[in-house]
Amino acid sequence: MSSFSAPTALGHHASSRVLPFLLLLFVGSGACALIYEVVWFQLLELVIGSSAISLGVLLATYMGGMCIGSLMLPGIASRAAHPLRLYAVLELSIGMIGLVELFAIPLVGKLYSPAVGHGALALVLRAVVAVLCLLPPTILMGATLPAIARWVESSPRGIAWLGFFYGGNIIGAVIGSVAAGFYLLRVHDQSIATFVAVGINVLVAGIAWMISLRTEAAANAVSADPEATSSATRTAAPRQGVRAIYVAIGISGACALAAEVIWTRLLSLTFGASVYTFSMILAVFLAGLGIGSATGAWLARIVESPRLALAWCQLLLTAGIAWAAVVIYSALPNWPINPSLAPSAWFALQMDLARAALALLPAATLWGASFPFALAAIAVPGEDTSRLVGRVYAANTVGSILGATICSLLLIPGLGTRDAQRVLVALAAVAATLLFWTQRTSEGVDPPSGALSGSPERSQRRRLLRFGAPVVAALLVALVPDLPGNLVAHGRYAVTWIGKTDVLYVGEGMNSSVAVTRVLSSGATQFHVSGKVEASSLPQDMRLQKMLAHLPALVHPNPQSVLVVGFGAGVTAGSFLAYPSVTRLVICEIEPLIPKVVSTWFVKENNNVAKDPRTQIYFDDARSFVLTSDEQFDVITSDPINPWVKGAASLYTREYFQAVRAHLKPGGVVTQWVPLYESTLDAVRSELATFFEVFPDGTVWANTIDGRGYDVVLLGHSGPSKIDIRVMEQRFQQEGYRKVGASLIESGFESPIDLFSTYAGSGRALRGWLRGAAINTDRNLRLQYLAGIGLNNYTAADIFDEIVKLRTFPDFLFDADPVWKASLRQALGGDR
Repeated sequence: MSSFSAPTALGHHASSRVLPFLLLLFVGSGACALIYEVVWFQLLELVIGSSAISLGVLLATYMGGMCIGSLMLPGIASRAAHPLRLYAVLELSIGMIGLVELFAIPLVGKLYSPAVGHGALALVLRAVVAVLCLLPPTILMGATLPAIARWVESSPRGIAWLGFFYGGNIIGAVIGSVAAGFYLLRVHDQSIATFVAVGINVLVAGIAWMISLRTEAAANAVSADPEATSSATRTAAPRQGVRAIYVAIGISGACALAAEVIWTRLLSLTFGASVYTFSMILAVFLAGLGIGSATGAWLARIVESPRLALAWCQLLLTAGIAWAAVVIYSALPNWPINPSLAPSAWFALQMDLARAALALLPAATLWGASFPFALAAIAVPGEDTSRLVGRVYAANTVGSILGATICSLLLIPGLGTRDAQRVLVALAAVAATLLFWTQRTSEGVDPPSGALSGSPERSQRRRLLRFGAPVVAALLVALVPDLPGNLVAHGRYAVTWIGKTDVLYVGEGMNSSVAVTRVLSSGATQFHVSGKVEASSLPQDMRLQKMLAHLPALVHPNPQSVLVVGFGAGVTAGSFLAYPSVTRLVICEIEPLIPKVVSTWFVKENNNVAKDPRTQIYFDDARSFVLTSDEQFDVITSDPINPWVKGAASLYTREYFQAVRAHLKPGGVVTQWVPLYESTLDAVRSELATFFEVFPDGTVWANTIDGRGYDVVLLGHSGPSKIDIRVMEQRFQQEGYRKVGASLIESGFESPIDLFSTYAGSGRALRGWLRGAAINTDRNLRLQYLAGIGLNNYTAADIFDEIVKLRTFPDFLFDADPVWKASLRQALGGDR
């Protein structure tokens, strides 16, 4: 067909039969979009970092592209084009660009990293990279719904189908998020995930094109059914008050995305911040949107006033948001659940799925229903449905961008999650009140009396709603409970720590939630990040934190410049201050609260390192800093968060270790922390195999508790790995090294021999044991999936035994006299 025309009864009937097939196509389209989103965000986080600002740039660009596409298509695409053919071209183009992105983003990263640096210019360049990579495909994605909208008529029945399409797209997104998070990326990699999404795009485009060959381009026509036309005229809102609907759906989008940011952060405390948890939370939230959209689409055909239904959705959302806050703050942390008792992580995930649904589904369903109600409230017969959908979708998306960005960068760090949720309750009430008040404008006023149209009883109900919505919101705001400090500190084990610690400090930063506690039984101070202990003054933790500093500083003959990845409690960084040769200490930390506030609770243990004149702190993603810095160091030590935490695996990849090696001066030394607890044998083998692929002469050093495995430190060299003990002993004769000796003694190491007796193996000795281990790369990030399975496992002793049974005496490692080697051999238990 070369032009649009009103469909005949037969043509309209044929079109109606096609609509369910189009719904399935939108399910496939939604699945592709989420697979791409997960893959592109992973690729771009490796390039521009995973700080809150970087993620905000990515999300704003992604959704901004969707907004631009939804607005642009109606004005660009010819109305003579068949909607299904246009849709097919868009889907095919998305697939082709998706394939290009897989190879283009890493290339962009290679150009970006050497040129960027830090500061304001770096933020601009991050935004430029995100725009170049994400805008082209997301503009096309945003255009798909307006494109297909021209296929349906602007009647209650047609608008309902648009709601179903939107809901189907979201259900497809659920499928895509689950498939990507639990299978495609866990079993395969980003390439396979992209190829699957491209294949689905091609299939969807092909089916849409074939349907277009058998159907007319019959869009926007008034239905041939007079009764349907009459219904459309009766229920469609007049043009008065339309602006209020756009504002309301924008506020709805802002609240939805802001709430998703808040609840994902809070639920990751309760469930553990693994990649599986994030995929599950996203799937539950999207499922609620899909269910709500489908329900709203069905109801939009039969309710008397879609505008009033939209207003009720916003009013009920005040309760839905407050409900989620109460469940997350009060109910879930107090459930008597110990996740370490589950025989498999998959059983714990089933329980977490049910708990996430309990908290999130009510509000998510209402947000999903808001979109079809808004469409139905604005639509009038004969209108270009493409423009209608584009405007409503754009308003919702603009609100989403503002909500997610402002919440992440301002509300949470400025007010905290409790008050941020109170703001969302108030905003939902504002949207509801606005719609209730403008209902009078939309329905008209009786000229003679000025009274509201309708019965006195109806007018009275509306006055009650207009003034009652703010009152209800105020009551619900007061009901939002305080954030439990025990939840921030102990996360999924909060209930098992009740009465065992005093919470000294709780802070919610831009990137992380942090806490400081004191253990009542021992008096030890603990530092927590996102629901887990990150550092403490307990003997085993102090020993590890100092090993990460003393091992490389003693091995290096004259360390002057040091880079510490991750501030922690500052103990590792502070241990370098004892070395008189150290003149520059660079610390890279993603969360500003940690050095500025948390470190003050550990001033004695960390030598007040944050205030030392030799110290310079960069607040940035560590990987991004390493890739973009042109500085080289004598020592680089890394104490990141556990590998099972989403995003941490990027600090254990082959490419990251290669970048670290490139930033070592000749003779430079690197140490890397590897936890054996809350892990699996496969995850530990992957960490060791990846490190030793870059540092083949690397070694393993153990931090044990009562001789049993706890965690280990990997030691690598930029050159030969020989340790000259004679030179080291001469250094200890110097006056300046008295503090070094005292620091070692505080950690339980009476001499260098005691420190080196922690030797547990070498990369060469473990080569056979590591054969077949998964190498963690930027392309697969395999470690986060392997480690995510073990976050509740405590098999550290067994994993350590696997490593140490292959240990032989490290004669190759030390340049020392026979007496010293004999002493070390004895300390190691007489290893051969």
